[in-house]
Amino acid sequence: MKKPSQTGLLRVRDGHEARVSFVELFFDLIYVFAVTQLSHRLLENLSLNGAIETLVLWFAVWLAWQYTSWVTNWFDPETLPIRILLFAIMLVGLLMAAAIPDAFGARGLVFAIAYATIQVGRTLFVLVCLGSRHALTPNFRRMFGWLAISAAFWIAGGMSQEHRLLFWVIAVACEYFSPMTGFALPGMGRSDTQEWTIEGGHLAERCQLFVIVALGEALLITGATIAHAQAWDAPIMVAFIVTFIGSLAMWWLYFDTSSKDGSEAIVLSSDPGRIGAYFHYVHVIIVAGVIVSAVGNELVIAHPDQRIAPTTLLVLIAGPAMYLFGNAVYKKVVYRRFPLSHIVGLLLLAILAMFAHVTDLLMVGGLTTAVLIFTAVWESCSRRKTALSYQDEHASQW
Repeated sequence: MKKPSQTGLLRVRDGHEARVSFVELFFDLIYVFAVTQLSHRLLENLSLNGAIETLVLWFAVWLAWQYTSWVTNWFDPETLPIRILLFAIMLVGLLMAAAIPDAFGARGLVFAIAYATIQVGRTLFVLVCLGSRHALTPNFRRMFGWLAISAAFWIAGGMSQEHRLLFWVIAVACEYFSPMTGFALPGMGRSDTQEWTIEGGHLAERCQLFVIVALGEALLITGATIAHAQAWDAPIMVAFIVTFIGSLAMWWLYFDTSSKDGSEAIVLSSDPGRIGAYFHYVHVIIVAGVIVSAVGNELVIAHPDQRIAPTTLLVLIAGPAMYLFGNAVYKKVVYRRFPLSHIVGLLLLAILAMFAHVTDLLMVGGLTTAVLIFTAVWESCSRRKTALSYQDEHASQW
């Protein structure tokens, strides 16, 4: 039987690892839709400006999910008020995701108001629940201050078509970088990561599940594109197999070689709040790589024999490169060193980018998949050898 916490809503810290609840999994379904909207928007706006706009929208989607994940790490989502809070965020989040395709058009203000409502409303709700004397209250007050500042820029951008991108970039910067300073505000001080008493395993699992959501979107795009192909000829079927294997390689790179160790790293850390913050900063890159790769998959299947254009080359190379780089930084956090396999993989992608213009989409898609497979196999073998040597060393000590 659970012991009541100070507010009646906080998670009980009884030494057992908190697991992700069904209501949190249900909550994540909104973000399946949001990731789909982002990938489709990028596909329909394959230009530098379109890519920057989609990147800003992706940061908004990620930050809304990230801040909510921290709340459900501190508060028990099985309690009725927190469950209702999540359902309310889902409703507004669904509206926000629906506005993504025209967020830099006629529905910019709708997107901005929905997003600001999620961020500010959730934090205000938490402050009411905590009261004035709880140890977490100062942190949430500072957070509320930064989110209110950010909300002003989101709304200003929604009202200004001409300067929307600038306002929204500033808004994203306020929310993304303020945790790095402990949400420091004049007269309110700053938070220390030692004060963020988080459930490390729960936070790691939340990040891992979002990677699954993104990889699921990549598979959905692969299946939907092949389903709408007019003729299932040899190039299209080869492209279908290549993109599917590429998704498997992405899964292998993350889940086979580091996800369990990542959970242990945050649980065993003397400062889990800091490691948890690193996880969120890193996973925004990892998931972005999956989203861009999903767009590349659709291009490869739909037009396998099409010559490479600069925009399609950028998508085909940037997706795997972002994913490898994000995983490399993630493993730097977990293992305290950059994996050589990922560095070599990034170099191979850079070499491929220099010569890709002489061939077609299918060839480039196949080669990027080969790079991902090569990196995954190398990293997997390296981690297994490290684990075996570690076990042998401890066995000899005994």
